[in-house]
Amino acid sequence: MSVSPLVWALTIAGILAVIAADLFLIHRNDTREFTTRRAAFWSSIYIGLAVLFGIGVWIFSGARYAGEYFGGFVTEKSLSVDNLFVFMVILTRFAVPKRSQHTVLMAGIVIALVLRGIFIAVGAAAISTFTWVFFIFGAFLIWTAIGLVRGGDEEDEFKENVLLRWAKRVIPTSDEYEGNRFVVRRHGRRLVTPLAIVMIAIGSTDVLFALDSIPAIFGLTTEPYLVFTANAFALMGLVQLFFLLGGLTDRLVYLAHGLAFILGFIGAKLIFHAMHEYGVAWAPEIPIWLSLAVIAGTLVATTIASLAVGRKAPGGGNKAVPAGPPMDAHADALPDADADAAATREG
Repeated sequence: MSVSPLVWALTIAGILAVIAADLFLIHRNDTREFTTRRAAFWSSIYIGLAVLFGIGVWIFSGARYAGEYFGGFVTEKSLSVDNLFVFMVILTRFAVPKRSQHTVLMAGIVIALVLRGIFIAVGAAAISTFTWVFFIFGAFLIWTAIGLVRGGDEEDEFKENVLLRWAKRVIPTSDEYEGNRFVVRRHGRRLVTPLAIVMIAIGSTDVLFALDSIPAIFGLTTEPYLVFTANAFALMGLVQLFFLLGGLTDRLVYLAHGLAFILGFIGAKLIFHAMHEYGVAWAPEIPIWLSLAVIAGTLVATTIASLAVGRKAPGGGNKAVPAGPPMDAHADALPDADADAAATREG
């Protein structure tokens, strides 16, 4: 698949234009909270854009590449659902006001998209040069699938990474949220608001999810353009999905098992592909239509089974973040000195 620099530039410009329209035009001038009804409407818009783009790929590049794009998009979209649990933890931990949640999530997605773009460029270069990289990607996906089956506590999934700890330590931060503003001026000094710290937390934490989602989509297509666009459309609709699903995530009790099966399948596909490249005659090449069928069938089956249960089974895997008593809105978002000052004033 040959993609000219002009097409790359136009695609990136179009994605940035959609994000800017969402962040600065649609939501910023609207003081209403982002309701489930609005989330459903904008989710349909984003999915429609993703489908239209796939149809465009079909028209200009053929059914094969369109199939690879749709397979990658569906995979990234399904894997991104797991991000929502950690996003819930972050928003609860920093006590982000509801009116600001859409803005900070969208800004965090922009950071995530940039970081994933770097990952994709590195991964594409490695795959085009070293066939054995497929073995590493495949083994990592199978290992991740085993971890999903074993389960875990979503509240423990959010760990402050190096970037977030550095930001909290060195960036001058205000004491409280200022609507949807990321920077304010106080006594002639520019300060970032806690909302900016939350944005960094969301964007940088998403990189951890890219460690399995990027290898997974490379198992469906090795075209960097399709990998990037599938990731972009999946991430852009993630904010609306966050508000749309809400408590529904608590009912998807078999989601982790379904995602584990998908990751394991793609991991095996990558290993078979590498073996085939090294001349192993019996190693099969799994066609894209079969990959699409497995992914779609698994998601449909796990969703139906989860909703049929009606409620979370005892000891199940995924769970929603409890409303709980809210934590101090700024204790984790401020450098130590500012946090002490805030505590003194509150006392």
